[in-house]
Amino acid sequence: MSVRRLAKEQPAAFAFSKATMQKAEWWIAKYPAERKQSAVIPILWLVQKQEGWVSEPAIRKIADLLAMPYIRVLEVATFYTMFMLEPVGSAALVQVCGTTPCMIRGAGELMKVCKDKIGPKQTLSADGRFYWEEVECLGACVNAPMAMINDYYFEDLTPENLKSILDDFAAGKKPKPGPRVDRVNSAPEGGPLTLTDPKLYDGSAAKKIKTLPNSKPAKAPA
Repeated sequence: MSVRRLAKEQPAAFAFSKATMQKAEWWIAKYPAERKQSAVIPILWLVQKQEGWVSEPAIRKIADLLAMPYIRVLEVATFYTMFMLEPVGSAALVQVCGTTPCMIRGAGELMKVCKDKIGPKQTLSADGRFYWEEVECLGACVNAPMAMINDYYFEDLTPENLKSILDDFAAGKKPKPGPRVDRVNSAPEGGPLTLTDPKLYDGSAAKKIKTLPNSKPAKAPA
């Protein structure tokens, strides 16, 4: 289980980019003025997408923007493990699922690959390009073992293809996310075994409807 902690070294300051501020204002406008603190989670996420992580000066800026005590924003940022409170790799942030389905199908071996190629978990690599950690269930149990790398899922992993994926990121490439076996999304390996007739979902077997039910205005009572 990941434990979020503020980085020991912090930047001197933080500033919202123009694009980030525009999106933040859009989120704030979704709520009544007295409830604008409800936008704290999406704004934390916007800051993380801007910087790669959420720094202590950024937390203070968000608190000022939302008229919140600093500690309240910090409480949110440390509660949700999706927020990174220290710098992560410029090439790849690797989050390996360690929950039961992934663990019994080889997550431990994937973590060993990360340790061998990147270094200790929750520690920025020596070259500043990679960071990895163990996380709880990411909801892709059918495709275990898996990892989320940056914003995408890489599934049905083996130590060998994870090494190849990390090498691609190191070379500046963008490896294709998704399963590493013959399946579409979370369908059975080799293809679906039931509901295989395309007519069941492509609309070709549907009867044409001239007029949608209840589409005409109701007649006024006499």
